[in-house]
Amino acid sequence: MAPIPPTAHGKGRASLPAMDRIGVVDTMFARVDMGAQARDELADCPGHGHTFEVVSRTVPGIKDLAVECKKLIEDDGCRIVVALGMPGKEPIDQVCAHEASLGIMNARLATNTHILEVFVHESEEERAGDLVPICINRARKHARNAYWLLYEPQQLSRRAGQGVRQGYADAGPIAG
Repeated sequence: MAPIPPTAHGKGRASLPAMDRIGVVDTMFARVDMGAQARDELADCPGHGHTFEVVSRTVPGIKDLAVECKKLIEDDGCRIVVALGMPGKEPIDQVCAHEASLGIMNARLATNTHILEVFVHESEEERAGDLVPICINRARKHARNAYWLLYEPQQLSRRAGQGVRQGYADAGPIAG
C-alpha cells in the first residue's frame, strides 16, 4: 500500500484501476510532515480483504487544499481524502484557515465525498516543539478515521459519545 506518485490531472475516471484509492494532501507551509504520518498510518491499517492505494499530493498552503482534494476525487477516483494543514498563529492565518475550511466544505458538497480536514493551528501551543506530538496524533487518527469511514464504520459508531479527540488525549464521556 505504498503511496503512488503524483500523476497528471485530467485522465478521467475511465482510465482508473478498479482498486479503491484514499487521497492524502498536505502542504509545504506545515512545519511537521503530517502527510507522512497519515500515509504511514494507512499502510498499517488492517487488510480484512480491503485493498486500496494511497494517492498523495503536496500543495503550497492550506488555501490550495480544496481544489487538490476535488481533483483527487474527480480525476483520480479517490473515495475519501485526508487534507492536512498547519495554519500559523497570526490573525491573518486564522482568516486563511477559515477560508480554506469553507473551500474544503464546498469540495465535499460538490463531490459528495468525505474530505477529512486535519488542521493543527500553531496557536494551539505556546512552544512550537509542543505541536509535534499533536500533529502526529491528529494526522494518524484522522487517517485511521478515513479507513474506518470506508471499510469499518462500526468502529466509529462504537466511539460515538465517548469524547474521542484527535491530537490530544480523549476527553471521555460526560457522566450524567
